[in-house]
Amino acid sequence: MIQDIHSHTYYSNCGADEPEKLAEKAVEAGIGLFGISDHNYGIGSRKREYFNVLTELRDRYSGRLRLLRGIEIATVNGLCITPDEDISYFDYCLVEHIDRPDSCVGGMGIFDFAKRCGCNTGIAHTDLFSYLAVEGADPLEYFTRLAENGIFWEMNVSYDSIHGYREHAYVKDFVKSEYQQDIVRRSGVCLSVGFDSHRIAEYRDDRVKDMCAFIENAGIKLWSRD
Repeated sequence: MIQDIHSHTYYSNCGADEPEKLAEKAVEAGIGLFGISDHNYGIGSRKREYFNVLTELRDRYSGRLRLLRGIEIATVNGLCITPDEDISYFDYCLVEHIDRPDSCVGGMGIFDFAKRCGCNTGIAHTDLFSYLAVEGADPLEYFTRLAENGIFWEMNVSYDSIHGYREHAYVKDFVKSEYQQDIVRRSGVCLSVGFDSHRIAEYRDDRVKDMCAFIENAGIKLWSRD
């Protein structure tokens, strides 16, 4: 299965494209499972509008593309969702920056936060192995707990102007590390893949496909909303 569940439209302050353009590109690129996951602070009070737009798009592209309605949650700089904000109706959420000292969630708080979100939850573009080393936590225990709570971990393969054409070091480390792959495999945690697109003109489906193939060949489970 080829998946990319991390992408942004103009509902994100940093995004540029209409949602339909992303869906068209995903179909053209042969992506089977595609998720749009705009930033919560960009969407703001338009969450229901945004969700309805994605629902209409999902229905229109049914049969050509399996489209998921997602949202990315910031946990720093006062940008996190408030306790009374409901996001449980989304297909999934991606939670970012939980390894930063100023995160309102933190890596160890992701379990309670996922329950609060009420939808499928993934950890976006975070070097969990480095975070766990700093915390002195056991990686196998942590990843097993993620699996038990249905929380997945993203392999972010972005490479575009918005991100300064930088590759995530944690992804490159994971691909090279038999140890990390073994921990993830034994824990049963699922991985997701996302290009983190902000400009569809810069989309690199080859990076998405290569990572999906790597994960499957490594005997690791790709996340999919059943």
